[in-house]
Amino acid sequence: MAKTRIEATINGEPVEFLCEPRQSLLEVLRDVLNLTGTKEGCLTGDCGACSVILNGRLVCSCLVLGLEVAGATVETVEGLAAGTELVPLQQAFLQQAALQCGICTPGFLVAAKALLDSNPNPSETEIRYALAGNLCRCTGYDKIVRAVMDAAALMRQGQGRASSPMQGREA
Repeated sequence: MAKTRIEATINGEPVEFLCEPRQSLLEVLRDVLNLTGTKEGCLTGDCGACSVILNGRLVCSCLVLGLEVAGATVETVEGLAAGTELVPLQQAFLQQAALQCGICTPGFLVAAKALLDSNPNPSETEIRYALAGNLCRCTGYDKIVRAVMDAAALMRQGQGRASSPMQGREA
């Protein structure tokens, strides 16, 4: 099968890759670009483990073709931290023990980032609604919701970046 050359911006960096017409963005991220933070869960868009932000919109990367990101901007969980410096969202997940096995965690982090980028002061109900597309079998959701609430409070107090270092950077 013929491969197509795609140019996109991923985590603030311009990238080029080759992909087959049938390959999902999830496959491209993990298998072509070696960005393995985005996890494979259900492959039907039901679990949220593969969540990424595509042109400012939260999507399941298993439902997007790699070809569709030509010229687009993609943010993955790898784009959250600046080197070893964790953003408030990641710090709050650690402090609240809002993760266990780690399969769902990247998707929750990306979904929470998308929420906090658009709403820096969400209510508990808004957080639960924004994270409804992400499933966890290990932790339950209360710790995750508390972590997002804590991160929002930290960010409002100016104790960290509101979004990733990659956001807003010109490609």
